[in-house]
Amino acid sequence: MWIERKALAAEIPAAAALDTRQLCELLAALGFPVDGVASREGTEVVDVDITANRGDAMSHRGMAREVAAKLQQPLAPVAPPSVHEGAPRVPVRLESPACPLYATALLSLGKGTTPLEAQAFLRALESSPKCLPAVDASNELLHRYGHPTHAFDADRIQGAVSVRWAKAGETLVTLDGVTRSLAAQDLVIADEAGPIALAGVMGGEGTKVTETTRRVLLESAWFDPKTVRATARRHNLHTDASHRFGRGADPGMAVVARDLLVDRLQTWAGATLEGAWTAGSLPAPDASVLLPEAMFMRVAGEPLTLAEASGILRRLGCEVTVKAGALIVQPPTWRHDLTIPDDLAEEVLRLRGYEHIPSVLPALEGPPRPLAAGYLQRQALARRLAHLGFHQTVTYGFISPEADAAFAAQDNAPEGRTLANPLGQEYSVMRGTLLSSLRATAEQNLRQGAREVRLFEVAPTYTSGPEGPTERYTLGLAWGGTLGGEDYLSPARPVREADLVGMALDLGLTSRPEVRSLGEGLFGFELPVSDLPQAGARIIPTFRPFSRFPAVERDLSLLVDLGQSHEALAAAMRAAVPGDTLQDLRCVDVFRHKSLPEGRQAWLMRLRFQADRTLVGGEVDEWMASALAAAESLGAKLRA
Repeated sequence: MWIERKALAAEIPAAAALDTRQLCELLAALGFPVDGVASREGTEVVDVDITANRGDAMSHRGMAREVAAKLQQPLAPVAPPSVHEGAPRVPVRLESPACPLYATALLSLGKGTTPLEAQAFLRALESSPKCLPAVDASNELLHRYGHPTHAFDADRIQGAVSVRWAKAGETLVTLDGVTRSLAAQDLVIADEAGPIALAGVMGGEGTKVTETTRRVLLESAWFDPKTVRATARRHNLHTDASHRFGRGADPGMAVVARDLLVDRLQTWAGATLEGAWTAGSLPAPDASVLLPEAMFMRVAGEPLTLAEASGILRRLGCEVTVKAGALIVQPPTWRHDLTIPDDLAEEVLRLRGYEHIPSVLPALEGPPRPLAAGYLQRQALARRLAHLGFHQTVTYGFISPEADAAFAAQDNAPEGRTLANPLGQEYSVMRGTLLSSLRATAEQNLRQGAREVRLFEVAPTYTSGPEGPTERYTLGLAWGGTLGGEDYLSPARPVREADLVGMALDLGLTSRPEVRSLGEGLFGFELPVSDLPQAGARIIPTFRPFSRFPAVERDLSLLVDLGQSHEALAAAMRAAVPGDTLQDLRCVDVFRHKSLPEGRQAWLMRLRFQADRTLVGGEVDEWMASALAAAESLGAKLRA
């Protein structure tokens, strides 16, 4: 909102002593940052950013109240000439509780026009003067005092005026020339022929003031903020009046604004007052607020005396009664945002200055709670897969029925996971599988020329149940493309199912997973995260320092069956020798020939021993004998 410096100084003379930079810094300290400064019509104007809850500050008078409270300086009084009220010249009926107060006056206009000073004031605020005193005076008062008013051409009004809800089928041509169909929730000003204005939003074309207008009927009312906001939003009409009424105008200014407008028209246009009257009464004031002294310690972090707090609140216009350990505060009529003790405490701190709040660490009530075991497990799993060269993906939790059916379990019916109001068919099912999304992402990467794709996702999947879908965290893994080929030592080959099986075993899975083909050269598997080791279980072996003593290697050439499992044989041999000295056990050669017994093959098993001392031949011979005995228990024989 634009604020003219001269007009602000007229409301609070102390502001005239501040230069523009000082004024901008002061407004920012009060919570109203200045977005810009401009020079128009021979004066400086500042663009002030005002939050939505501070409708009271959307005027020069409202901003002057803030500056006066901060500087502890008096405001210039608002003292319009007294307007004598009499019997209504035009009956006014208030038929809705959304308008409890309606002040009006009937005037005959003279031949005057809008003063040049007032026209310059409006242009400085980017508001075009119309050179129609009734219109320009209403706009000028809006910017100075923040209370919207309106002037009707009295000779175009038919019969009594009523403030009521619109009726079905009624229309209104507003001042912007648009014919609007009214809803039953719209509050309107109407005469005997129908609506003549949207209350608090915009007047009607049929009763607007023109150059030929000779008599005007003034309106200065108070309208319910929620009603005005809803009407403005419904008709996409956002006017200066609706902004102020919608954020809460001051009901105490309704009669004052009417009197100011009468005075402007008498001064500017030589108008003659035919009568003034008020329908309704002021709405009931908001309830007083009890502000405990302990609130300041909780909010500010330090004690604050009730005397200092009450002084600040009185400068803001509040009525304050001091009790033992608390204040009873009645906010002013223009501050609709002060409804709870926290609001008042924040106002005290704001006026006192945020720079006075000490830097204090909050008290700790106890040690931080440990992270959930499931979260730690998922974190460790993702870290391990990243170390193995896989890239983590994040895909949508909703998929299409076709994508879900491709990989979801047969007993996981999609009906129990289908959304009632989805964004679209492709996002209509809560996913029962991760493989569909991983396949789509992997195929996209392969199409873009990726040589190898390693993807994983740790995310919830859903299972249908009688009480609705249940959630569980699942690991999905996709691997495809070409391995190796970077040099002659690593020949290129496609990814195989066995690679994924080895990956699952590396993650600590105790059984072989179900590897599924996701497309040509692309494989994947998924399993519940709960099937994998907990976060505390080590997957990577603990590092053992290298020994300074020499290692001893021995070989066993064994005849084994063609169907012998290497894993079973190696496990049996490893269990038969001391684990702290066995450094390595592996098959280094496989020999198959017709000279061997039928159904047998020869494996050369190499064992390497090392300890933090020098090993002697006798003990190594004993270990080799134990390893041979373990192999023979599985049907192996020492090759002659």
